[in-house]
Parts: sequence; C-alpha cells; structure tokens
Amino acid sequence: MLTVVNDDASTRDGSLIDEIVREGARRMLAAALEAEVDAYIAELAEERDERGRRLVVRNGHHQPRKVTTSAGSVEVRAPRVNDKRVDETTGERRRFSSAILPPWCRKSPKIAEVLPLLYLHGLSTGDFVPALEQFLGSSAGLSPATVTRLTAQWQADHAAFQDRDLSQTDYVYIWVDGIHLRIRLDQAKAAVLVVIGVRVDGTKELVAMADGYRESSEAWAGLLRDCARRGMRAPVLAVGDGALGFWKALHQVFPETREQRCWVHKTANVIDSMPKSAQPAAKKALQDIYDAEDREYAEQAVKTFAKLYQAKFPKAVAKVTDDQDELLAFYDYPAEHWIHLRTTNPIESTFATVRLRTKVTKGAGSRAAGLAMVFKLVESAQARWRAVNGAHLVALVRDGARFERGLLVERQDEAA
Repeated sequence: MLTVVNDDASTRDGSLIDEIVREGARRMLAAALEAEVDAYIAELAEERDERGRRLVVRNGHHQPRKVTTSAGSVEVRAPRVNDKRVDETTGERRRFSSAILPPWCRKSPKIAEVLPLLYLHGLSTGDFVPALEQFLGSSAGLSPATVTRLTAQWQADHAAFQDRDLSQTDYVYIWVDGIHLRIRLDQAKAAVLVVIGVRVDGTKELVAMADGYRESSEAWAGLLRDCARRGMRAPVLAVGDGALGFWKALHQVFPETREQRCWVHKTANVIDSMPKSAQPAAKKALQDIYDAEDREYAEQAVKTFAKLYQAKFPKAVAKVTDDQDELLAFYDYPAEHWIHLRTTNPIESTFATVRLRTKVTKGAGSRAAGLAMVFKLVESAQARWRAVNGAHLVALVRDGARFERGLLVERQDEAA
C-alpha cells in the first residue's frame, strides 16, 4: 500500500519514524513466528507414521489478524502447523500453539517498551530472551538456537543483497554516509557505509551497505569497486559530507562523477568554528547561499558571507570558499531536484532511526549482527521513501541535458 509522506515527514497514521517502527515490528514478528514454527517442526522431524510420512508439517498460514501495539495496528499472518500426533493420555490430537503470538492474542500486554525493540533485540541471543519475557511474561517458544538461526538468515539476506547484479539498474544520483555503531565486544565503534541512489525513474533505493573501518578511503574504495564490479554505472552526482575518505575513493573508481557537499554538515562545521554570538547571523548568511534563486545569486551570497566574516573569522570563510564549486554543484541540475541534492537528508533521516535503536540496545553483540541490524532497518524504511520531485527529469540528467537557473535549456541529442 502506498504511504503518502508530508513535507514535515508525517503520514496519515503518524510520523514517518512511527511508520518505520511499525513496519520493523511487523517484519520482526513475522520472522520470529516463522522461526518458531521451523524450530518446532525440526524438533519433531523424526516423528513419522507407519508409512514413514512426517506427522508434523507446515500447512500454509492462518488468516491475517491485527495486533494492537503502541505504534498502531500491526497485521500478521501466523504460519499454520499440521500436527497429526495423538496424545496417548487424552486421545486428542496435539496442537501447535505459538508462545509468541497465542491464538487469543489481539493486544500485547507490555508493548509500549517491547515491540519497537523486539526487532533489534533479536540480533542478540542474550538480549532477545529478556525482551520476550517482557513481551509475553515468558521466554518459552524461541530457543537460543532459533534466535541464532534467525540472525544468520538476516546476515544471509544482507550477503545476497551485497552480491546482486547492478548492471540492470542505473543510479543517476547517490547519497553516501556512514553510521558508527558501538559493538559490545569491541572497544571501537564499527562504521557502516551506506549508499542510497536515485534510479532513472526518480525512485530512491538502497544501493549498497558494508562494514568499513572509520569510513576510510580504502573502505569506501572497496565498496565502490565492488559496486562497479557488479555492473554499477558511474552516477552523475554524489552527495555526501566533507569526509575526505569517500571523495578520494570516488575519484579512483568513478572519476567522472561530480561532487556535491552536504549543506547540513557544512553549516554545522562552519558555525562550530565561530563564537556563539556570531552564529545566528552567520547561519542566516549561509542559508542565503543554498536557498538562493539560482547559482548567480548563490555566488553573490558567498561573496557577501566572505565580506561579513573574512576579517574576524577567516577559517570559517575558507570552509565555504575553498569548497564553493562542490557546494554549488546542485544548481546545475533541475530546480525540482535542488531540495534533494543539497543535503544528505534522505539518508540522515533513515539513520536517525537506526541511531535511536542502537542506542537503546546499547550496541549490537557483534559487527556482523550490527550490520544485519542496520540492513534490516534501512530495508524496512525503504518501502516508504518518496520519489524525488520532478522524477521525469532524472532521465534527462542521465542523458546529459543542460539546465540553467534550474530550467532545461538543452538536450545532448539536440545539441549534436
């Protein structure tokens, strides 16, 4: 079902974060139910009738039902089990009953704290069982072996994602960023490198995600080379913060791709180098640059900023003037795309949810578990990403069309 996201990141049913939490809870609950049934059937695999047929097998799914949670109503379809065994004492057929989601359950008893965390706690056997105890009043029904198998499946899903063919998908724009996760078994934080792209049809999509040491140029180059090996075409424009690691790697792997520095990161970096008394006015002057009517007005705003602050804060001014070309690159593309291209907000908004949940769980149990956790959260969020404004113009950008003041003035085939 299509979810409409408003400009303030809200939806008809609440905030975008609530939507992500609700989807994450639904997916985790569905995966846990499947794992519970798999464990039950595997345990009884040797139970067979006189013809050698298994007595306990899967039998499709029950009808969908809704479970009320603090994040809203979550629809689930519990797997059905056909158990042909007979209780020798009562003579009645045995029945499988889920300890995670009993047949009578329509509302979780302590869901306010548990369901949003259930998705993450499943990554650590030590944390998942206490979470289930809060959720159900019992940890029965999901053994450590089942949790381990479920975690392994998530990691396998990520491995398959990282090995998929990219030659049939063209990413015209990409956003890049990294998130640092605290791993309980490591003293240092692990960096997860993420690439999100805009396809020719204007839709956004997770392109790649990999573990990377401190967002180094070697780590980024490894990720980009792997994308190129799998058939990824060089993007027209890459958007990221000022970390030198990625840009050095980009020049090595996709030298024809242009750079756009994130204005959110740049503004914070510039403001932090100035005294608090000067920050409000300086922030407004910076906003005049990236909110300008076109590149010409933006360049004038850069000169104004330099004139106002060069004498007192030359280092702050240099942070803008030294990167002027990379900061104003977005003005060479359709005006409809400017709001998307001048910052890494499309990726930062997703990372905000990831950071919140990794903080609550006090870190993943291992680097592999942390990577699988981020992959599943971003995968869940992806279903609700909006296409860029002026989606039809993305194909023209790939074709080499020229834009001035944000308007189409020339296509490459027309100029030939």
